[in-house]
Amino acid sequence: MTLHQTSLCFACSHLASGEKEGDELRRNSDVVEILRNTHFRRLCKTSGRRTPARILDHDRVIWLGDLNYRIGLSYSETKKLVQANDWDALFEKDQLRIEREGGVFIGWNEGKIFFAPTYKYSWNSDSYAGESKKKKKRRTPAWCDRILWYGEGIEQLSYIRRESKFSDHRPVCAVFIVEVAVLHTKNIVKAANMKVGAEELLPRCSLQRQEF
Repeated sequence: MTLHQTSLCFACSHLASGEKEGDELRRNSDVVEILRNTHFRRLCKTSGRRTPARILDHDRVIWLGDLNYRIGLSYSETKKLVQANDWDALFEKDQLRIEREGGVFIGWNEGKIFFAPTYKYSWNSDSYAGESKKKKKRRTPAWCDRILWYGEGIEQLSYIRRESKFSDHRPVCAVFIVEVAVLHTKNIVKAANMKVGAEELLPRCSLQRQEF
């Protein structure tokens, strides 16, 4: 989508699951395929405006979803750090952090994480799966659910998780301020007062009551 003279792209994906050694390579392959094979058709001709053909051709990009990257520690080591709320030590072993520093997500940004791993929970519970005697369903806790951004002119105001218990994941949400360029006196300039929250870019609808 385009707002004034700035193009924006929102990508939502569910990458390959699994916590066995090497499963992160399948997730990396998914990322490469998404970036390589996602193309946007030009629906209308706009004079003087570039139409992005691929995800990274956009000025601002937000990528969110169940990215499924795990923590490279054993279940017992991870649980000890979770119980101690030692997010920094856990984050050092986070697979997505490693990919952002020199892998498929290099150049992407993420806000600092101050919340517990979002996966895997027992249904309708505050306990991670496998904490009881049923170790068959046990998974090492991980930050599977993430929100990343790419490009200049994006400022994140908050990055938190919610406590909905309708899934084995805990949802995460973020609030951004995004700068856009506007056309002024035949020149494109950045307007400081043209910052908008990302939620303002989402489609809106209204409902009216009709009696029969």
